Amino acid sequence: MDKIVLKATRRSTKQTAKSLRREGFLPAVMYGHNIPSTPISLDAHSANLILSGLSSSTLINIDLEGQTHAALVREKQKDYLRNKFLHVDFQVVSLTEKIRTTVAIHFEGVSPAVKDYNGVVVQNLTEVEVESLPQYLPERIVVDISALAHIGDSIHVRDLNVAKEVEILEDMDEVVAVVSATREEVEPVAAEGELAEPEVIERGKKEEEEEEA
Repeated sequence: MDKIVLKATRRSTKQTAKSLRREGFLPAVMYGHNIPSTPISLDAHSANLILSGLSSSTLINIDLEGQTHAALVREKQKDYLRNKFLHVDFQVVSLTEKIRTTVAIHFEGVSPAVKDYNGVVVQNLTEVEVESLPQYLPERIVVDISALAHIGDSIHVRDLNVAKEVEILEDMDEVVAVVSATREEVEPVAAEGELAEPEVIERGKKEEEEEEA
């Protein structure tokens, strides 16, 4: 992926977030490795275009008045009616120190169990916690569900494919996804059980009549 750069300027605490947004800027703050909490502002248009497609594990570079800082997005406040960000928090990181963060899981492909047996893929985990140097963090972990061929087939954390520099901190036996039968597949079994119950009742009545005789 190409290097992502956001140009920023320091902002005065006297400037209100509302006035900045009126002037076409996005208020933000950056903090973390070797930097105190620093209020900054970004060009709202370009920042909205870039930030909309970023995950919490995507490494970006903030060019603060000529000095570049590697950072991760830690919090995004958004006006969903106007589809615009209101405020962003950036955590500055060191490229020589490992960090922990969560990475989203993304499914791709088609499960034969869904196509051939009318199954449903149930996603048990939507993200996993990982540890690595910032530059090795994956934006997302892609899971190919075409390996799920039958009802009951599952994918576990141990099956996730990540770079050798990335350590997954979850239980390796935890289920990421499993193919479950649909309700239509289960209901006929329940119906057969319901039909069997009257037979037991009738048999009980016959035994009682024989005892009375």
